[in-house]
Amino acid sequence: MAGEGRSDSGWVRLGLSRVAAAVQRFQAASVLWALVAVVVMGLPATAQTGATGEPLAEVNGEAITTDEVERALGAPLRRLEQQIYDLKRQKLEALISERLLAREAAKRGVSVQALLDAEVTAKAGTVTDEEVETFFQANKARLKGEETAVREKMKTHLQNQKLASRRETFLQSLRSQASVVVHLRAPPVFRAEVSVDGAPFRGPATAPVTIVEFSDFQCPFCMQVVPTLTQVLSRYGEKVKLVYRDFPLDSIHPQARNAAEAARCAHDQGKFWEYHDALFADSPKLGPEQLKMYAGHVGLDLPSFERCLASGTHAAAVQKSLDEGIRLGVTGTPAFFINGELLSGAQPVESFARVIERELAPAR
Repeated sequence: MAGEGRSDSGWVRLGLSRVAAAVQRFQAASVLWALVAVVVMGLPATAQTGATGEPLAEVNGEAITTDEVERALGAPLRRLEQQIYDLKRQKLEALISERLLAREAAKRGVSVQALLDAEVTAKAGTVTDEEVETFFQANKARLKGEETAVREKMKTHLQNQKLASRRETFLQSLRSQASVVVHLRAPPVFRAEVSVDGAPFRGPATAPVTIVEFSDFQCPFCMQVVPTLTQVLSRYGEKVKLVYRDFPLDSIHPQARNAAEAARCAHDQGKFWEYHDALFADSPKLGPEQLKMYAGHVGLDLPSFERCLASGTHAAAVQKSLDEGIRLGVTGTPAFFINGELLSGAQPVESFARVIERELAPAR
């Protein structure tokens, strides 16, 4: 059975597999620059400084303050702080688990390995042929290699999942019987100042929660999140406003910028969202003739639309939106600022809900 003969440290590694993967993905350069920000600039490990007007440098007698530096770094610095916190929290949780296991093993008068053998390995159960077959059929379109070898790898994978799940269940039971107090503090939420002046929006102008989306009409993930945003608006009704901002990724989506300008031309005629929905419905078909076709489909005045698009009326506005997104630390699409708090990627409804619920809580 997978897991037999593991040392104590081997079991710790099994429980920390996700942590190891996260560490491997964490860029060394990001850590370096975070430390530079903390050590050289005098910035704290959290976003709280206590002296935002403290001068960090002077140029011809004119001070550059901590507040200026933090505003300039904005979201990128806070993202690094969050990554550092996440690494600390993951390691802390691993150490808590080690202490709980050692305490329980001592209580029973056995080794940690014997405890894990009895409570995890023996109780995890074995993977059945039916489970392997179900998993194989669900994933065979993506699998490569000789079938027997693939199935054996699947069986090992599923067995490790069972062991990890049983280990987590056992640790949770130990934790519920112990007094565990975590003093590690999460960095405070960073709220960026995001302009929404003149941008199209859905929902009431005075909604307590504003979601600003930086998006790209040729981005498949932006298209993927459209139904999610529809659900969010439906769930929260008058409590949420959705604002659209442009962030065309020219290097990989060469038609996105022109589509963004076309959508602004539609906005001039009061039909931004109809055109927005048409663009995403047929993305990535965003050639010049198609942009005109969509304009006809949503009932725009075509001569006015064509003049607007041909003249580049909104070229500067699209570029301004892109520049602001870059300033705010946006590196890809879609990116959302929920009352100024950054949420990146095509997240599920519940990811939006967690932030929105927290924002609404003080008002209840």
